[in-house]
Amino acid sequence: MATETLSPAPPTGAALRLEGVRLGRPASPPLLDGVGLAVAPGEVLTVVGPSGCGKSTLLRTLAGLLPPLAGAVTQDGAPVTGPHADRALVFQDDALLPWRTVRANVELPLAIRRTPRADRCRIATDWLARVGLADHAHKHPHQLSGGQRQRVQLARALAAAPRAVLMDEPFGALDAQTRAEMQDLLVTVLAGTGATVVFVTHDVDEALHLGDRVALLATGELIDVPHPRSRTADRSALRRRILDSL
Repeated sequence: MATETLSPAPPTGAALRLEGVRLGRPASPPLLDGVGLAVAPGEVLTVVGPSGCGKSTLLRTLAGLLPPLAGAVTQDGAPVTGPHADRALVFQDDALLPWRTVRANVELPLAIRRTPRADRCRIATDWLARVGLADHAHKHPHQLSGGQRQRVQLARALAAAPRAVLMDEPFGALDAQTRAEMQDLLVTVLAGTGATVVFVTHDVDEALHLGDRVALLATGELIDVPHPRSRTADRSALRRRILDSL
């Protein structure tokens, strides 16, 4: 698949849009049809839906990895025709390279972009400090816990300053305490980046804690989430509304 070329743009969040989009594989019935969705620059949009409804397919389409069967997918008004460094994709499986150190894994997207070695090291070191892993830079992935590996993946995704971060249930395999820590860390490290985030999850509380809005794929609804974020806020009515959609 060809890598698309986008016009230079300021380092702010990307505006993502789907218009009349049909998603799925060409030889199979569509998973979603007639999808219309606009994600504002810098917004955190969480996406919730039952298993098999097309959440991961939606992310891959936004990433440019899977073309839509119909309709238009755009970034800042330009068609998404393939992968681009503007959009980072983060999976539940950390996908770290086992033969590279933690710092070398974080440097990888910078190396692909031919960032000078000294700058790569500086940026990776800074991001490892931001995710609380400054003392683990020399280790290899097998020496880390699951939560630590996800911190490395988060640092790697953000090190190259993407304008959109597409996250596919990245904390789904973590225990409850580690998951809560990663959610709070994500909110903290995103502050100041300006990145647009589309975060797929099956966890209703996670969707409400992280999202500025929640997209319900089963019904096509969009729910605004009151701010500021707080785990003690009473969101029982919103929670019931989301659960009903599932």
